[in-house]
Amino acid sequence: MTTTSWFMKLLDNYEHSTGVTERVTTEEQNEINLFLDAVLQTEVMKRAHTYLVSKGKSNSDLRMFKRQLNLIWFNLYRRQRNTGLDSSGFEHVFVGETKSGAEIIGFHNWIQFYLQEKNSHLDYKGYKARDHDLPDQDDHVLNLQFSWHGLVKPVGSAFIGTSPEFEMALFTVVFLMNTERSTTVLVNIDQCQMELVVIRHGRSLGTAYPKLLSSNSRHVRQHSH
Repeated sequence: MTTTSWFMKLLDNYEHSTGVTERVTTEEQNEINLFLDAVLQTEVMKRAHTYLVSKGKSNSDLRMFKRQLNLIWFNLYRRQRNTGLDSSGFEHVFVGETKSGAEIIGFHNWIQFYLQEKNSHLDYKGYKARDHDLPDQDDHVLNLQFSWHGLVKPVGSAFIGTSPEFEMALFTVVFLMNTERSTTVLVNIDQCQMELVVIRHGRSLGTAYPKLLSSNSRHVRQHSH
C-alpha cells in the first residue's frame, strides 16, 4: 500500500469536535504504526531524517526517529481546558477540528478536503491562487473557503497535490529546528515563495500550515456554484 492509502485510513479515526476525548483503539494504533513505517521508507522522509541527524535534532536509529515522529504528530493532548485528551498534531493539521461548535480549526490538507467534498460533507466556497484568479500547475498552495459540519472557514490554506510524507517531513524539520512556541520561516519551493507557520504544543505539534505571501492583499475568489 502507498503512504496515501495508509494516510486515508487514518482520516476517519478522530472525533472532529474539540472537547471530546479521543480514544485510540488497537486497530487504529496499528494503522498509525503502518503509516509511519511507510512514510519512513520514502525518499523525502529519509532526506529529512539525514538532515535532522546532521543537525543533532534526531537519532540516527530509525526506531528512535519513528518514536519522535509519533510524539510530534500522534501524541494526544488537551486543546481545550477541562477536557480529556482531545487532539493531536495529525488530527488538527490533516483531519480538521471544530471548536465549541462555532468554528473550524486546522484542516490544512488537500486529500482530506477532496474526500470530504466527494462525500458531500464539505461545501467548497472559493479559492485564491497566487497573483492571478485561476490556479494552474505551478500553484502549490491555495487559500480555500469552505463549510464543514455546518460551520464556515473563511480562509484555510493548504498545499495542493503534495504527498503526506512531503508535508510531514517539511513541518517536522521546521518543528525540530526551532524551539519557539510559534515559528514562521520563508521558503522557496519550485520557485514559489511562501511562509511555513509551525506552532508547538509542548513536545508535540499544535498546528502547521503554508501561507501565501500575497494572501493579505487579495480576497478569496468566490466559487460560481
